Amino acid sequence: MDLNSYRQRLVNAAQALGVELTSTQVEVLLKYLQQMQRWNKTYNLTALRDPELMLVQHIFDSLAVVPAIQALAQAKADSALTIVDVGSGGGLPGVVLATACSTWNIHCIDAVEKKMAFVRQMAAVLTLPNLKAHHIRIEQAESFNADIIISRAFASLVDFVNLSEKHLAEQGQIIAMKAKYPEEEILDLESKTDWRVESILELTVPELNAERCLVYLKKG
Repeated sequence: MDLNSYRQRLVNAAQALGVELTSTQVEVLLKYLQQMQRWNKTYNLTALRDPELMLVQHIFDSLAVVPAIQALAQAKADSALTIVDVGSGGGLPGVVLATACSTWNIHCIDAVEKKMAFVRQMAAVLTLPNLKAHHIRIEQAESFNADIIISRAFASLVDFVNLSEKHLAEQGQIIAMKAKYPEEEILDLESKTDWRVESILELTVPELNAERCLVYLKKG
């Protein structure tokens, strides 16, 4: 792993996304990438093995939602958001969000214990006191009263809202990171639940030639 090259690419990606990262935050994300690659050999955190792919498809991909969450924070006039990352796996996007903004309180939820052990370790190693890991199924957890609930390739939209909605605060927002416009999932959502798509934001992930979008969901 060429850290100098990765460092510059990370800086460039953040600039392209309009995300301000300090040199310390850049180093934290690089350390997270190194730790993910190291733990992945034993813990199978992600199907990706190549750090090159991890940098773009995990770190840059997660960074791409930071401006959208900043916009939600501004709309609420509250920087101390409670954000729940459902089906977080190895901490994506949770660890990246916790790194990007120290006033966001990030709760990573996953049913796989070893993945949450990794995230717990990352909170310590990366000195992220605003990052918490919970080894539990989201439907079994006590309500987080969250301002934002987010998932990245966790489940269908129907399952996502059904399992997560009890954790949403009044005036809270559920958003789903998706690879491409999820047409069938949206039809399913509208026919089987009282949730609707409020809007869809197209995301451009630096160095990634693939579709990405953020689906904003609302009830009623």
